[in-house]
Amino acid sequence: MQPDTLHVFRTVAEHGSITAAARTLRYTQSAVSRQIAALEAEAGSALFDRLPRGVVLTEPGRCLLGHAEAVLDRLDVARRDLAALRDLTAGRLRVGAFPTAVAALVPRALSAFRSAHPEVALSLVEGLTPGLLDRLLAGDADVVVVSAAADRSLDGERFDLHHLVDEVLLVAVPRTHRLARRRTVRLRELADDAFIAGSATAEESLLRATLPAGFRPRIDIVAAEWTGKLGCVAAGLGVALVPALAVRAAPSDLALLRLHPDDAAVRRVFAATLAGRRRPPTVRRFLTHLDRATTGLG
Repeated sequence: MQPDTLHVFRTVAEHGSITAAARTLRYTQSAVSRQIAALEAEAGSALFDRLPRGVVLTEPGRCLLGHAEAVLDRLDVARRDLAALRDLTAGRLRVGAFPTAVAALVPRALSAFRSAHPEVALSLVEGLTPGLLDRLLAGDADVVVVSAAADRSLDGERFDLHHLVDEVLLVAVPRTHRLARRRTVRLRELADDAFIAGSATAEESLLRATLPAGFRPRIDIVAAEWTGKLGCVAAGLGVALVPALAVRAAPSDLALLRLHPDDAAVRRVFAATLAGRRRPPTVRRFLTHLDRATTGLG
């Protein structure tokens, strides 16, 4: 039983007339009669009694009408729900991002997205790149903002990677540091300084992944969170490498210096989705907001 035929059947039942139903549907009377006859053949019963003036439902017709109304109403709900997803008046967007991307980039994009599409439910989870990609594979995120050192590549076979920005690293030093008034420094000038890092040994540490070969910093303090790292720097306990995306989280009582081009380290930042999957409208629109937020951050 096709939805169009059920719609014709319901319209005839509502009007009690094939002629009136044809006029409402803008069909010919013969076309409506053929569809009713085909439906009766499929049902194996007469659905209407033909009277001198119009038609009335038979007992099988009354039985079928309830089912037809339920089917057609459910299809109407499905069409509205699909339109809402397409028009971004419903749905959800689950985002994951690494910590420094949560400092400013991703919140800006999410804020713009929410202003434009307040009916879409948003969620944000912070994590490290490997864990974020695992969440994506597990179906627990729709899009994740991840990073990789310039000399390392992410899995382009399992993920579609939308490049956002190449992020440089800065050096955070206390305002009282001997180099605090400099604009650019060489890493060898910091050989005697203690570095504050997220890990003293882990190879995936930002510090270890970005320092040039041959440079071995002294790590006295390990702090997992950026507020802790930067707070230690501001207190004069050491220096730290800071991704440019984290600059907005830096307190005012420290100085941020550029690295000399020969020492400069770059992280590539991507928005990742699953390869071979269509990006839903929420993700496509969020990527445009990410691009704008990246440009806005300079």
